[in-house]
Amino acid sequence: MAKKFSLGLTDIIAEHKGQLKKIWMLAVNDLVKKYKGAVMGPLWAIIKPTFTLFILWFAFTVGIRGSGMVSGYPRFIFMLSGYIPWFFISEVIVGGSRSIRQNSQFVTKLSFPVSNIMTFCMLSSLIIHLGMCVIMYIILICNGYGPSVYNLQIFYYMPLMFLFFLVLSWATAPLSAFSRDFENLINSLITGLFWLSGIFWDTYDVSNPILKRLMYFNPINYFINGYRKTFLYDISIFDKNYTTELVVFYAEFILLIFIGSHFYKKLRKILPDIL
Repeated sequence: MAKKFSLGLTDIIAEHKGQLKKIWMLAVNDLVKKYKGAVMGPLWAIIKPTFTLFILWFAFTVGIRGSGMVSGYPRFIFMLSGYIPWFFISEVIVGGSRSIRQNSQFVTKLSFPVSNIMTFCMLSSLIIHLGMCVIMYIILICNGYGPSVYNLQIFYYMPLMFLFFLVLSWATAPLSAFSRDFENLINSLITGLFWLSGIFWDTYDVSNPILKRLMYFNPINYFINGYRKTFLYDISIFDKNYTTELVVFYAEFILLIFIGSHFYKKLRKILPDIL
């Protein structure tokens, strides 16, 4: 079984060799295609979440004056540092699962490395995320949070987050292409994941020790907390107080690599017939 897993990963790596320039061009084209016909084009990818941020800011600073503090930070600032990674995460979970079906022409009509489809779709979302991170950073600095040497940890968390959900899409995209029920299941789970992840609340503040440990098994929390360690908490990636969280995350990541590459290898050959 381990051999099959490793062969699946080897196939994916081989499909990406010499394809980076093409993947980048397809990512940009995918971004343009989403907003084709709009006067401001891809700028809408930034405008939409920025408008949501404005609504949340208005709600928490003007409308709900008693919203108070969360873990020693103004609620809007605390929420902002969780919402920005969540917007990317939710986008790539749903978009990654739809990527093969929405780009079926690459599977049925062309000799194209199928795993590259998930990569360029994820990359187009990462471009948007970079823009949102710049907006977040400006807001945080204007409110007195940063700059700090810990801000450099974004160059650890952002690529890792991209890789984690790319690996997840190796399984979800072929499965969603095989069955729309699986895609509908993912759409149904997103709302639950939003409230189970620490976007509006601090997972480290859970009083029940068992539930607090269980929070470590939600990989989304690792990235949400990671962004807050980077921009708010000034806590190192390898702080000894968070060793359990780090170990659990990487154990899940390694397992996901095996599972994702296995599903991709198993379903790739039958995708043209399915689509």
